[in-house]
Amino acid sequence: MRGIFGRCYGGPTAAACAVAVALALCGCSGETFQRGYVLPEGALEQIPLGASQEQVLLVLGTPSTVATVSGEAFYYISQKADRPIAFMRTSVTDQRVIAVYFDKNRKVQRLAEYGFREGHVFDFVSQTTPTSGNDLNVITTMIHNIQGKGT
Repeated sequence: MRGIFGRCYGGPTAAACAVAVALALCGCSGETFQRGYVLPEGALEQIPLGASQEQVLLVLGTPSTVATVSGEAFYYISQKADRPIAFMRTSVTDQRVIAVYFDKNRKVQRLAEYGFREGHVFDFVSQTTPTSGNDLNVITTMIHNIQGKGT
């Protein structure tokens, strides 16, 4: 059978066209993007309390940013975003800030992994929601800046 433009419909040509269309649509499938710091599997377990800054740098690498207000802290920032179909806008699915806090002797005092849970900043290491303080303000600001919302 011939169509309006003289092409054949049905038979092997139609099957080849169907395969070509299916392959083209596969290129439009969803994508996941990882931006910023990628936490290696089991890395936080390799940093005990009392570890040196040098050990933290060996295990986690260079931090995304460093804070020196009320003690020193290393922050490792990451974001995961999904795009359901190519050429569509991405949506952020996960954001994390890993914080390593040091004492005056530059030894690890505390570890935290902040992200959002139920719309609130949540520490996945201690399983708590921080309630106040400069640290919460810094973490909240970082996460909002990652999202592009500013403060």
